[in-house]
Amino acid sequence: MNKSDFNILIAEDQLDIAKFLKQGLTEEGYQCKVVRNGQAVLEFMKSENISLILLDWMMPKLKGIDVCRQLRAENILTPIIFLTAKDTVEDTIEGLKSGANDYIKKPFNFDELLARIEAHLRIHFKIDEILNIGDISINISKHEITKADEMINLTEKEFNFLVHLVKNKNQVCDRQSIIEQVWDIHFDYDTGVLDVYMNAIRKKLNLQKNELIKTVRGIGFIAQE
Repeated sequence: MNKSDFNILIAEDQLDIAKFLKQGLTEEGYQCKVVRNGQAVLEFMKSENISLILLDWMMPKLKGIDVCRQLRAENILTPIIFLTAKDTVEDTIEGLKSGANDYIKKPFNFDELLARIEAHLRIHFKIDEILNIGDISINISKHEITKADEMINLTEKEFNFLVHLVKNKNQVCDRQSIIEQVWDIHFDYDTGVLDVYMNAIRKKLNLQKNELIKTVRGIGFIAQE
């Protein structure tokens, strides 16, 4: 599915924020609609096919928290992301318990918001996340790798190592960041283990030493076509 297949409802009473969100999401390729109060969300959901709701908490007529509860009570399972200035732990817990799928505090990072939107759309619509490099295809959702349509079996660590590099394609990934993000080790650790795993990955994928994945001496690795 393309981003243009998804219709995002922005429920936000602050005009500048609503305008910013609509412009940014539209530029990303999504369809967007804007409403300015909670009651309008409920009315809109009766007539429009909405893929995901960005929901402010403090809105006129009906608060976002009440909107969320009512939609869930009506068994409407459209993904809901709270986007709100209410920033206590108690608020977050209450928002999630009301049925929201996620909770982002204002001010927010737009790139993070995009990533969360994409993640919830993938989950809700059961969309496979596919990465490609050369003739290698990585289905993250199914934990499968194919090379020239042939299934390749990697261990979990090898799979996660390869995914990390391909997700950061054309960027050098330094050894310490790989250990921290793939191995979840946050202390001094012998990064020589990465060479062992990389040799295994290259062997299973039948790659030459610097084909698709290049070793950057003294720094780390880079995936590039």
